[in-house]
Amino acid sequence: MEIVAYGVLADEEPLLRDAFERAFADRHRLRCLGLFLNRDTAPTAAGHEIVLSSVNDTLDAEVLRQLAQEGTRMIAQRATGYNNIDLSAARELGLTVARVSFYSPYSVAEFAWALALAVNRRLVRAVHRTRDFDFRLDGLMGRDLHGRTAGVVGTGKIGAAFARIAHGFGMRLLGWDIAENPDCLALGMEYVERERLFAEADLISLHVPLLPDTHHLVDAKTLARMRNDAILINSSRGGLVDTDALLEALRAGRLGGVGLDVYEEEAGVFFLDKSLEVMTDERLARLMTFNNVLVTSHQAYFTRDAVGQIAATSVRNVEDHLAGRTGDNVLVAPPAP
Repeated sequence: MEIVAYGVLADEEPLLRDAFERAFADRHRLRCLGLFLNRDTAPTAAGHEIVLSSVNDTLDAEVLRQLAQEGTRMIAQRATGYNNIDLSAARELGLTVARVSFYSPYSVAEFAWALALAVNRRLVRAVHRTRDFDFRLDGLMGRDLHGRTAGVVGTGKIGAAFARIAHGFGMRLLGWDIAENPDCLALGMEYVERERLFAEADLISLHVPLLPDTHHLVDAKTLARMRNDAILINSSRGGLVDTDALLEALRAGRLGGVGLDVYEEEAGVFFLDKSLEVMTDERLARLMTFNNVLVTSHQAYFTRDAVGQIAATSVRNVEDHLAGRTGDNVLVAPPAP
């Protein structure tokens, strides 16, 4: 059998191929494609029972219907998030859908801190200057984080890892989540209402999934509550932040800095080379003009450790499907025989 994977990145492919070759040898072949799965590219999956999807694929009802009609029976998402998949349509079509429910939380938490530190200490601007042999310090002043308040929105595995680093910096910890994490409480975290967290925190990092209840969690009202010099970091999902509201706050001279590894309209832009094209997304282009905003292209998870775990879990999901098992990673179970 040939299994096809979409949206495979150059540095990801060797790890993905190695995991599948060790598990299946010559029994099943893996075809890796750099293109994203959507309505235009769905015909390339014809005849493939198993499709490995990426977070930037578009798996709406129409795409899933095309896949099912051409013989696909399983979607194995190589990510934790699955807001790009119409699960209801998959269920109606009898498609099995699985995801990677866990990989290194340190990859994302550490990258969130890399963004926070780079924004706070103006590292990107400093490097651009020194490359031009401009060694002035004007406009590069940051703040000590020790003794200040970190607000962690979402205190699961990644949020807890972020909180442990904040604790190491000597920061006061505020948390918000539907349930309190004992590991975070042990660090001295105080769980508070969301409004208070945004009002008091000097540094706010988002670590919640994108759900209907969390869409635009950071909107105009939330931004208005924040301190004028607060730093906002989003390494979770772009839809958590209302970009228009964020642009208005930045235009008003509010916020000490913003670090975004995700963007609500990133599909069709992130992971691609757009350097020779006109950027038609005016909101993204506008974000890039603010010198206290740092945007990266959804790379927080992108460590050898995390990608290796994603590949290994994808193999297990495929093995479960072929054996007729329903594992913990299954979002839509196969239809009853």
